[in-house]
Amino acid sequence: MLKVLSTAALGLAFSTLSLSEEGQKDTLSLNELEYLEMPGLNVMLAHDYYPEGHQGGVSIIQNGKRVATNGDLRLDRTPGQWSPIPKKIGEREIDPETDTISCRFAYPDEARNRTGFNPIEYPDLEFSYSISVSPEEGSSFIVQVDLDQQLPSEWDGKVSFMMELFPGFLFGKSYSMDDREWGIFPRQADGPGRYDDHGAYAIDALATGDRLTIAPEDDSQRMRIQRMQGGELELVDGRGLHDNGWYIVRATLEKGAVENALRWKITPNALPDWKSDPVIQVSQVGYHPKQPKYAIVELDKRDTERKPLELSRLDEDGSLETVKRSVSSDWGQFLRYDYLRLDFSDVTQEGLYVVSYGEQRSHAFRIAKDIFTRHVWQPTLEYFLPAQMCHMRINDRYRVWHGACHLDDARMAPLDHVHFDGYEQGPEARTHFKPGEHVPGLNRGGWHDAGDDDLRIESQAGTVLGLVHAYEAFGRDYDNTTIDQQTLTVEIHKPDGIPDMLQQIEHGAITVAAGYRELGTLYRGIINPTLPQYVMLGDTVNMTDNRPFDQTLAEDQVPDIGLGIGGAPDDRWVFTTRRSERHEMIGAAGLAAAARALRGHNDSLAEECLRFAEELYESIEFENEISRIPLAVELLITTGKPKYAQSIRQQAAGIAERFENLGWTVSRTLPLIEDNVFLSTLHEAAKRYAQTVREAEGKTPYGVPYEPGIWGAGWGIQRFGAQQYFLHQAYPELFSRDLMLNALSFVLGCHPGSNTASFVSGVGSNSIEVGYGLNRADWSFIPGGSASGTALIRPDYPELLTWPFLWQQTEYVLGGGTTDYIILAQAADYLLNQE
Repeated sequence: MLKVLSTAALGLAFSTLSLSEEGQKDTLSLNELEYLEMPGLNVMLAHDYYPEGHQGGVSIIQNGKRVATNGDLRLDRTPGQWSPIPKKIGEREIDPETDTISCRFAYPDEARNRTGFNPIEYPDLEFSYSISVSPEEGSSFIVQVDLDQQLPSEWDGKVSFMMELFPGFLFGKSYSMDDREWGIFPRQADGPGRYDDHGAYAIDALATGDRLTIAPEDDSQRMRIQRMQGGELELVDGRGLHDNGWYIVRATLEKGAVENALRWKITPNALPDWKSDPVIQVSQVGYHPKQPKYAIVELDKRDTERKPLELSRLDEDGSLETVKRSVSSDWGQFLRYDYLRLDFSDVTQEGLYVVSYGEQRSHAFRIAKDIFTRHVWQPTLEYFLPAQMCHMRINDRYRVWHGACHLDDARMAPLDHVHFDGYEQGPEARTHFKPGEHVPGLNRGGWHDAGDDDLRIESQAGTVLGLVHAYEAFGRDYDNTTIDQQTLTVEIHKPDGIPDMLQQIEHGAITVAAGYRELGTLYRGIINPTLPQYVMLGDTVNMTDNRPFDQTLAEDQVPDIGLGIGGAPDDRWVFTTRRSERHEMIGAAGLAAAARALRGHNDSLAEECLRFAEELYESIEFENEISRIPLAVELLITTGKPKYAQSIRQQAAGIAERFENLGWTVSRTLPLIEDNVFLSTLHEAAKRYAQTVREAEGKTPYGVPYEPGIWGAGWGIQRFGAQQYFLHQAYPELFSRDLMLNALSFVLGCHPGSNTASFVSGVGSNSIEVGYGLNRADWSFIPGGSASGTALIRPDYPELLTWPFLWQQTEYVLGGGTTDYIILAQAADYLLNQE
């Protein structure tokens, strides 16, 4: 039995531990964050729980790289995104006398097993178990699985413990099984494969045996897995069924066993006295002379040496002139690292610069007044948004991003149906269209959101809203694209005399307005009906046959769904129920904003958008009137009508209470509201929030409030920065522009972790060039796509992998994930070059 300690007792136990420095170098031991640690090796258990995102169970960080994860029991040989997963029950338990960590789990996870939500039916199997991790000699540790009860006999030999190995570190490396079977980790999933008794395809194992050695030729990655109890080891390529799979090491549980159902001894090679290399973090784009400028150096917490940290001007002959030098610039500890910070804000001379720390040197970057005028926000407008446009053919000189797709949009979704991506259609459709009936008008406008190619109302209207905010704030009439709504074609690098941003606003307004016009309500979303369509990679024109389904066809005349064959019922479904006041508010606010932007460009659509927005203002049933405020703000700016100003004034106390979320947008209406009490209430709320922000700013070396999570923080930092711009405009004495500029530097490369890429693909010296976008199967990127960015492997490891199928790190999305970046980058150029 493990000795379980309370949090208080645990803290006391740690305070009395007295491991010597030499002892720490010799073997794994438990640290205060409840994982096993030694130089060059960390072993976690159940700090993360996101199995479908390759985070969870037993995880191994070897010599600075997360090489293995998701060590847990699974019911499938090569699980995919919707395969059955267990649930974590209870908290980690530790025994400080043996440094053993354990956690209990159980099948099934009921939340994932909702009818309809999961396209893969969960088996009728319930059981619970525990996994424990115990240090052995040196860098070895034992993984043990104990069941709470014996498995049903029909499941003997089917339930397995497995660990996933990250392929990106292993391509071209070797493996050895029992020193009798050798191979090279393949770049792509290679056959042969076979069909099982149920007709399911399974790729053949790469190797089977009792002892697997991974990358024996590489001291930094060599790892041995020894079977001690349970079935034989099987090395499998998890990409044989799923493009986003990883390599898998698995073994079935011992038949009939309860205790010791499986035991592995795992020995990763930890390099002696290993320390992470210093990492220099600066903006990949560069800096304006007037903005705050920091160079951050990320150091291993055991690295006590402090080398000179220098900023040098780079001459055209390659020579360096030292401009700034510091030898005592410690900022402190954040996550697992120590940080140094060099403030060179006072350096204003234009030119090329590099930052050096010891033998490490940053890329060259500019300091220049025109730093944000080109190559920064433009790729998002002239590449990313066009590439995401639905119902259009996107031509880019010699290239076609995709054909005119989904021209058969859309059929009404079935009633009482839960889609595997989370959409729900209730017992009533809230429209006169019947389930399965074609809804006209939905085959125009809109953008594919993220990697799902769906049209969510909040992403469509949210993108419109953000584009309008940017267009009004900065008035950029940038034109480098032809967008023709008649021929459904887009030509990148071919100006047509109309501002690109205005045409993108129009494209988004078309789909939102059409949904309300045809359905009498805002749609919740439009999405592929089948899993084969949903996971399809490549040109989106191939997802459907582009012909509305003919419901009069006889059953034997209907091709199999999802094949894109003429006449197939492959049209996307439109969902209209599961009302959400937040989503409907965003939809209506997007229409209200579009109405004013489109005046003089598309007057008929502008008038329609305003009419629909005002109807929705009256008809949406808000549980709390404060939820109506963002819509009232847009309608007030668009119409100037006193009733919207009155609605905002009446909620002064609620706005003040929720100033962090509402202050930035309400501040845009201050010139339109003549009410001293209201203005005073908001000013006091702004003062309180400004103080909160200043306190949060100092908690990280990056000068922005940053609390990392499983998903990358890039979008949240962008949103914060964009909101800071509007607050700075309204309350310049309270909100410094520095916060906004620090947020931009963070997104552009000055962020935690060894991968210092700009989160915006194609922007800066080094950026994310393998993104989770429509071309992810090609290991490519979309210029201007803003990825989620560096994520946290809990509890303290920042990570940004080069891998096309890790949505929580490299996915692009619409809405704020796109427009907040445009606002942030244009705001920097605008504010810094006003004088």
